[in-house]
Amino acid sequence: MSKQLQDVYIVAAKRTPIGKAPRGVFKYTRPDDLLAHSIKAALADAPGVDPKDIDDAIIGCAMPEGSQGSNVARIGVLLAGLPDTVGGVTINRFCSSGVQAVAMAADRIRVGEAEVMIAGGTESMSQVPMMGHKPEVNPSIFDNENISIAFGMGITAENVAEQWNISREDQDAFAVESHRRALAGIEAGHFAAEMAPYEINDGYPNLETGEIVYKKKLVSIDEGPRPGSTVEGLARLRPVFRAGGPVTAANSSQMSDGAGAVILCSEKYLKDHNLTPMARFVTSAVAGVPADIMGIGPKFAIPKALKQAGLKNEDMDWIELNEAFAAQSLAVLKDTPLDREKVNPLGGAIALGHPLGATGAIRTATTLHGLQRTGGKYGMVTMCIGTGMGFAAIFENLS
Repeated sequence: MSKQLQDVYIVAAKRTPIGKAPRGVFKYTRPDDLLAHSIKAALADAPGVDPKDIDDAIIGCAMPEGSQGSNVARIGVLLAGLPDTVGGVTINRFCSSGVQAVAMAADRIRVGEAEVMIAGGTESMSQVPMMGHKPEVNPSIFDNENISIAFGMGITAENVAEQWNISREDQDAFAVESHRRALAGIEAGHFAAEMAPYEINDGYPNLETGEIVYKKKLVSIDEGPRPGSTVEGLARLRPVFRAGGPVTAANSSQMSDGAGAVILCSEKYLKDHNLTPMARFVTSAVAGVPADIMGIGPKFAIPKALKQAGLKNEDMDWIELNEAFAAQSLAVLKDTPLDREKVNPLGGAIALGHPLGATGAIRTATTLHGLQRTGGKYGMVTMCIGTGMGFAAIFENLS
């Protein structure tokens, strides 16, 4: 017998600051510690949630090995001090893993299999590099039609720039605007509500005394945004992926470290515990695209999600379009009628950073707090995904 789906509510969404990889503020900070910190911060923002009531934690991670292996979701839950009864599972849909975790947690509640869930993501690109420590692809992809699976992300951005006629000048201007918006957001304090400042305590050897000297520092803002970025300055940089191509390090997302956590619950739990919801989870959608132009994925995921929600592009008041590359972001904007002023109002991954499996959860927190601050009704988190996919999730502000 079929059951009616339940509404799902988000009662807290917090994230760590984002550090630059591989030599930024979190270079010695473990990703499971970053995850535990974001979980504790989210629970502190929802004091009516009893940790014993949490059914499970679903956590995204794009490279789940090394210090973020061994089911980092369960490790993070235990490090956060949650009861042993709270489970944890790590999931991977590459760049969308963090928001995919939110969608999967929402689905558990919607079908009545859970009342309270934690979702989120964590990634340390300082400690686990892109493709992991020992990348190994299926050798057959090099001699058949699937060879594009082996393409580096930068080459796919070059392909998109060529096919969609995205100029170097436009990409550099997009990157500069990302930094401008991010810096303006930091200056205005717009990230404060979503941020869970993190104190690092790194040890360094004193070679004269043989002692370990510890240095504490409170990290409270994202490390990536660069003051003084100009189109003229970026124009001097060389391409890094294809000789003579328009894609540079400056108009691509930054490698980063960070984590985010979201707490979701059913309407019954919301009422029984007198919780104030931030938002309602509306829907999500994924779409596949050719791997060699993976960056256009949001172009197809966005209309699927909007159709499922019965909404239109113009209904979106806040849109987080992950800036994997300026080229792919501009291609999506070229083909999708989105209001540019509503897309990444506080900048995106080019300025703020892209800690892979954590980004979706981090951008979810940015969207929900942004809607609360501005009074917007609907928000969207969308991104392209390696090997050729796009993801989009829609949220309704209830504050």
